[in-house]
Amino acid sequence: MSTLVDFMVAKRLQSTNSKKTRKFLLLISVVFNLGLLGFFKYFNFFIESWVDAWSNLGVSMQTSTLDIILPVGISFYTFQTLSYTIDVYRRKMVATNNLIQFTAFVSFFPQLVAGPIERASHLLPQFKVKRIFDSQFALSGFYLIIWGLFKKVVIADNCAFFVNQIFDSPGGYSSLELFMGAVLFAFQIYGDFSGYSDIAIGVARLFGFSLMTNFAFPYFARDIAEFWRRWHISLSTWFRDYVYIPLGGSRGTSWERLRNVMIVFLVSGFWHGANWTFIIWGGIHGVLFLPLLLTKTNRTHVLSTRMTYHHLPKILLTFLVVTIAWVFFRADTVGIAYNYLSDLFQFQDFSFKLFTKNSKMTLFSLIILFSVAVMLFFEFWAVQKDEREVVLSKYSAILISILIIFMGVFKNPSDFIYFQF
Repeated sequence: MSTLVDFMVAKRLQSTNSKKTRKFLLLISVVFNLGLLGFFKYFNFFIESWVDAWSNLGVSMQTSTLDIILPVGISFYTFQTLSYTIDVYRRKMVATNNLIQFTAFVSFFPQLVAGPIERASHLLPQFKVKRIFDSQFALSGFYLIIWGLFKKVVIADNCAFFVNQIFDSPGGYSSLELFMGAVLFAFQIYGDFSGYSDIAIGVARLFGFSLMTNFAFPYFARDIAEFWRRWHISLSTWFRDYVYIPLGGSRGTSWERLRNVMIVFLVSGFWHGANWTFIIWGGIHGVLFLPLLLTKTNRTHVLSTRMTYHHLPKILLTFLVVTIAWVFFRADTVGIAYNYLSDLFQFQDFSFKLFTKNSKMTLFSLIILFSVAVMLFFEFWAVQKDEREVVLSKYSAILISILIIFMGVFKNPSDFIYFQF
């Protein structure tokens, strides 16, 4: 439905010069797409939040929710097709007359489920040209698939073994174990999501398509602004171009700039899921971003700046605050996240027994420690060479493949985290 509506809306936008008509057509696209997204993803959330709000005032309400099946990848393809109609409205691109090509753009299988969120100006023209097989381009895709699999089945799924235990019953663990649970989730979600993106980009290259980079080594960021230039790049640039800048961007008064930033981060959190935990997670990042905006230091660190040992304190501090925020992202409720952090910051018990209480736990711990070290080693050298992705050689690809075979989780693998969004 979204594909057909936006295809027809864009064609009409292309053929008319009436400002009133064009605004009305754009409104149709925005309302239709966000309406579908809102119904499937947020209907029950709003109903439950409404009931809870009245319950806090002492008013009991009887209502019911719907057993709604969330369409696969709806958050991703909704933003992808929306950006197309907005760009046509802004006359940044010409609407296509080929429904098959447009449908292929919206439903391109490698990145349909969890991104990257592609722009029509980048991906759609690739369906219009004849592709000639490029062995080097395909080989780079194959190596990227291997690297993505390593991050997913070796790092993310092994981290999940401990993360699930700790977050399922955080009250039974020491402050140190809770801290390690948050750190392991930071690596789990990165290995899981960036691993999927690498696999999607690599598969697309096998078919001769180029997709945008979605992650650029975010845990080497030196402040929160740089983190968001490196994390989920396709989403952060989408919000920049279609929300932040239309709101006024960095123009206007200090209050207006702060307002625009907070709106973007809160909406970004809400995009991830129908839960107050995601909204708070987005708000935390917004609050962390505000001092950089006020002091005009939000662009101090750019992607082309190489790392030195002087940057290590900033990198570690940024990783620490990002890790603390991840607790809200992972927790099922705000109350659980609050209790988790309260127990963590009590600093009363520093036992480490979960990770060493038997040979199985010790083995998992050693696998995680080694695999994360391998990942950071490869990423560090990629950063030093100003590369946007890890480029494996033939021999390093063989090494990583061996690690996947012997250290990967295949018996009870975890689903990709972002499949739920």
